[in-house]
Amino acid sequence: MFTKTRFDSWDLPENILGGLSAIEWEFATQVQKDTIPLARQGRDVIGQARTGSGKTAAFGIPILERCQPTGQLQALILAPTRELANQVAEEFQTLQGDSGLSIQTVYGGTDLEKQAKKLSDGVDIIVGTPGRVMDMTDRGHINLDSPALFCLDEADRMLDMGFFPDIMWVVERMKNREQTLLFSATFPQEIIDSAHEFMNDPEFVLTNSEELDIPPIEMFSVNVGRANKLWALGRLLIRMEENDQTIIFCNTKRMVDLAVQRLKKHKFDTEGLHGDLNQNQRERILNRFKEGEVKTIVATDVAARGIDVDGITLVVNYDLPVDLDSFIHRVGRTGRIGRKGEAWSLVSRDDAPQLSKIMATYALDIVSTEVPELPSGVDRDPVNRQDDFGETADVFGFVTLQLNIAQSDAGSSRTVAQWFQNSLRCDEMAIGDVHFDAESTFISIHTSKVGLALKALDKHEMAGKSVSGIVVE
Repeated sequence: MFTKTRFDSWDLPENILGGLSAIEWEFATQVQKDTIPLARQGRDVIGQARTGSGKTAAFGIPILERCQPTGQLQALILAPTRELANQVAEEFQTLQGDSGLSIQTVYGGTDLEKQAKKLSDGVDIIVGTPGRVMDMTDRGHINLDSPALFCLDEADRMLDMGFFPDIMWVVERMKNREQTLLFSATFPQEIIDSAHEFMNDPEFVLTNSEELDIPPIEMFSVNVGRANKLWALGRLLIRMEENDQTIIFCNTKRMVDLAVQRLKKHKFDTEGLHGDLNQNQRERILNRFKEGEVKTIVATDVAARGIDVDGITLVVNYDLPVDLDSFIHRVGRTGRIGRKGEAWSLVSRDDAPQLSKIMATYALDIVSTEVPELPSGVDRDPVNRQDDFGETADVFGFVTLQLNIAQSDAGSSRTVAQWFQNSLRCDEMAIGDVHFDAESTFISIHTSKVGLALKALDKHEMAGKSVSGIVVE
């Protein structure tokens, strides 16, 4: 039986209690209850916890408690991906309250010089991916002699992604490491063997997975390219009735800001919630949402914690979550107290494997459907649909058009390719393979030219005939 433990029973620093209070966390989850007291004693801890069980706070609270805002690196957290590094850093920012700690992310795919400049300004905690941390260490921007605290998050994914040699490279250079925390959803033998190499008599905490409630709501997915996610979202929002409220989930703060900006441009009354807002801004927005003054909130997962509004009837995953359990937490915002609820996921081609994984993991019945029709009395979309051929393109960016003209009329493949090259005034590299069946001609054209190609067919005859084309899905 899981006995509830209040965070304020642990004599935590006021700054951290303030951060917990801001997101309305009162009670520790099982993994937090099992690991935080051990970690606060300075013990090395290996914790079994899946994403979504509260593991970030399980290692975050003890680390934040030991760090001071000195501008000197005191703690290093390694995560397998930039998305997870961002999530951890965002939660740390929230949990620290007004501690004033400098928490920086260090990962690839971002401007190296800007990252180096931020580090040179002083940093207390780094959350990063192994490769970029190694790179910045080699360049002299990170001194691994400095931090006393080390945490490895999602160790099993690190192992799957081949990061363990890099992790050992980092660990060997942390000469003054005093405490190591390791969290993993599963424990392959390689992880256990490695842990004994770089941990000091670690305490194993195997937390039983907590039950996650899946509300009795209707769940749908729509296959739509990123260019038309806003169009699909507009269709969903225009269906809302006067007393309905919606939460739209995005994976990054930047995406929240962009979505809010674009929705407001299209006359939707909406507000954004993410980790860059101060407490006053957050409370003002939440109060307006709870009072029903704002009907739609766009939020990141971390910022949405603490939102407890019974009137939410629609949840939209504009981005599918990086971790699986976040999906359950998101959809659980609707369908409260027996009310109706819907959860819609906007799924691009790149998102499809993640949705399949979510459905398989939780045996969810998520109905694949089309974007809803406009409600009666509404004759135009709030957001215009864009031409988006990226979803049907191959790995080289080519889309196949099917033309209603047979080879006997069209001529050779060279003749067809030359017609498009001349009509589009494009380089021959934009025109791909041409082949035929009994009644049709098929031609591959680069996505950047598909719209022009369809317009050219509307305007000009081919081989003396009026020809139309459709994109082959």
